[in-house]
Amino acid sequence: MIGIENISKDWPNFSLKNINLKAKNKEYFVILGPTGAGKTLLLELIAGFYKPDEGRIFLGEEDVTFENPEDRDVGFVYQDYSLFPHLTVEENIKYGLEVNDFSKDAIREKTKHIVNLLEISHLTEHYPKTLSGGEQQKTALARGLIMDPEILLLDEPISALDKPSQERMREELKRIHRKAGITTIHVTHNREEASWLGDRIGVMNRGKIVQVGTPSEVFREPKSEFVADFVGTENIFKGTSVVKNGIAQIDIGKGIKLEAVTDKEGEVTACIRPEEILLSKDSFKSSGSNVFKGKVVDIIELENTFQIRIDAGQNFSIVITKRSKSDMKIEKGSKVYLTFKASAVHVL
Repeated sequence: MIGIENISKDWPNFSLKNINLKAKNKEYFVILGPTGAGKTLLLELIAGFYKPDEGRIFLGEEDVTFENPEDRDVGFVYQDYSLFPHLTVEENIKYGLEVNDFSKDAIREKTKHIVNLLEISHLTEHYPKTLSGGEQQKTALARGLIMDPEILLLDEPISALDKPSQERMREELKRIHRKAGITTIHVTHNREEASWLGDRIGVMNRGKIVQVGTPSEVFREPKSEFVADFVGTENIFKGTSVVKNGIAQIDIGKGIKLEAVTDKEGEVTACIRPEEILLSKDSFKSSGSNVFKGKVVDIIELENTFQIRIDAGQNFSIVITKRSKSDMKIEKGSKVYLTFKASAVHVL
């Protein structure tokens, strides 16, 4: 378990402000946020590289706020791997054991165990410069895990890899965590990575944790406009809400009213994720009020999908599969209909 209570730290050009956070035992906790949010600095405080100005840090039941890094039982893996170029993979991995005077038998057994866990036994005699990015990352992870840390801290561990390697490494990280069972805090700016790996996610911005929850809670129930925008909600509208019998009519201007399930009245922000919106060339038979006619104004090709932007009085963003686009013959200028459930509208 990791407990962070009211932590604050000032640097010359940046501050972490009153951070409270708890990662449960064996939990994979992801800190998600934009570049410059303070994610790495928070990890370095947990690791003991800096001391906070205020607050306390607990690893398990132990207060380690002012303990030195080597006394914290924490493994730290940086984005750039930081491997020793003159040592082989095996020598890199067992380096920490050797400097801590483990016996030869212990070093041999632990090294064998960890290279098997990460499935890199065929690389032990190689040097870092001969490895792919994914192989270097696995070696860095092995070096971090071999000391049996209570906590594993990962700083943007796969951001330097190409897209296919990132996908494979995500699967590897999940597999390794499942087998090793080490409480892990993983920092990233990649929302897909956070959603894939995190048991829970803490969203960070400008030195503050602004929301904590499961991936579903963070992505579908953002607590602020910043979080909604950062996690890819896309459709964010300011409006005025009037509620009757638990159903709101939200006037977002230009003749568009959204129906939503909420008790919030007055000035609100309505958010709809792109994947919650259905698209058709024909009018929907739904009796709900969230049915609008519009025109396709832009089509952006993504890796496996298309993002369709539609002018329906207000601009909406929708994600559809390549097959759906082909079947419906969606092109720029196409006249279309869109619909979404009242329950798909998240209201701030």
